[in-house]
Amino acid sequence: MTETANQDLEALKAELVGAASAAPDLDALETLRVEALGKKGRVTGLMKALGGLEPEARKEAGRRLNEVKQAVQQAIEARRDDLADAELEARLVKESIDVSLPVRPRPVGRIHPISQTIDEIIAIFGEMGFSVAEGPHIEEDWLNFGALNFPDEHPARQEMDTFYLPSREDGTRLVLRTHTSPVQIRHMQAHEPPIRIIAPGRTFRADSDATHSPMFHQVEGLVIDKTTHMGHLKGTLIEFCRAFFGIDDLPVRFRASYFPFTEPSAEVDIGCSREGGQLVIGPGKDWLEILGSGMVHPNVLRNCGLDPAEYQGYAFGMGIERIAMLKYGIPDLRTFYDSDLRWLRHYGFVPLEAPSVVRGL
Repeated sequence: MTETANQDLEALKAELVGAASAAPDLDALETLRVEALGKKGRVTGLMKALGGLEPEARKEAGRRLNEVKQAVQQAIEARRDDLADAELEARLVKESIDVSLPVRPRPVGRIHPISQTIDEIIAIFGEMGFSVAEGPHIEEDWLNFGALNFPDEHPARQEMDTFYLPSREDGTRLVLRTHTSPVQIRHMQAHEPPIRIIAPGRTFRADSDATHSPMFHQVEGLVIDKTTHMGHLKGTLIEFCRAFFGIDDLPVRFRASYFPFTEPSAEVDIGCSREGGQLVIGPGKDWLEILGSGMVHPNVLRNCGLDPAEYQGYAFGMGIERIAMLKYGIPDLRTFYDSDLRWLRHYGFVPLEAPSVVRGL
């Protein structure tokens, strides 16, 4: 290889290495790599021309060209690392955040008061050994009324009070359940005593005002065995009322009443005060009715295939919205279903800050 050829290769190496070291960005560096080492690059073209040289000259020229190629490759890699580091540094400066700034506010969901109240009810009765039972919203007339000892002429069976579905071919009609009592009937028909359940869920009645809604929620309880008596019913409901409202000395009284499905029957009142126009739950001069209860009527037991001479039990029921309104100071039942986010932010519960569902019995 001639001296002139060596000088030309040294000049080429110096030119390409210098260009690589001075490349302003990664795009320019890639362009240089293609021009120097690509399929049609300057160094690649010289490598292809080696085939026309004599063996000895080809060997020496190949060695020198490989030196040039390696030097250019090393220069390109070094510059690529430098540019990548510089680009990362620029991004870190541009994308840096001030960790001392307050956290950006994020929307926080709320637990609806009805959901919160249902959780509280389940937890309290769960401590007493009750399990949860469920049933369909659309029921047979027999399960909603007949099996529960409602006479045919009872006002609750009229269309002004109850939502009926269109008549079927046999003339019978399904009904939107007016209470969760059909769950009790279904459970007694499917399970042998002892039975100890609560049945929370949606119910439907043709009524709407500040204290009534066409759709609302109830929870009913049922205990069936051979030894349960009225004293057990009273003890259970007194403990529930005091646990739910969180008042250890909450007065609770039972007033004789009438329900088709229980005998004897009793309304349950809790103590309150209305002084100064404010309703305050607790010891006071007044009473407030919150639920109904009684011993399961023998006819209901017979309709479920149980012998009233062998088994007896008690049942109770209350409106979930009603006790939620009393506990959390909600004045109008209709607002539960307005889907107003402002209302939910006011009356709803942040999950991690919701009140404990069990005060302890």
